[in-house]
Amino acid sequence: MTLEELDNRRKRLIFRSWHRGMREMDLIMGTFADVNVHAMDIAALDLYEELLNTPDPDVYDWISGQKPVPANMMNPVIEKLLAHNYAEYRAKNDL
Repeated sequence: MTLEELDNRRKRLIFRSWHRGMREMDLIMGTFADVNVHAMDIAALDLYEELLNTPDPDVYDWISGQKPVPANMMNPVIEKLLAHNYAEYRAKNDL
């Protein structure tokens, strides 16, 4: 994968993060992507893309603590997402 292809993939993932369909998830995933996607390597981008393919209600339940993250989905990217403070990011960036 060329550097340009990697950059384009990151841009697509950030766009998808901000356009999930459920406004709450747009804010959570969008702010997370803005902070983290540019530093992700290919393996982490693969994990993040898998997460983006997961239905919003499932991911929201995990983030809000309503349901535990299934063992097969738990990985460093999910752990980072669970630790992400999107409210603080929004306040700092006037969203």
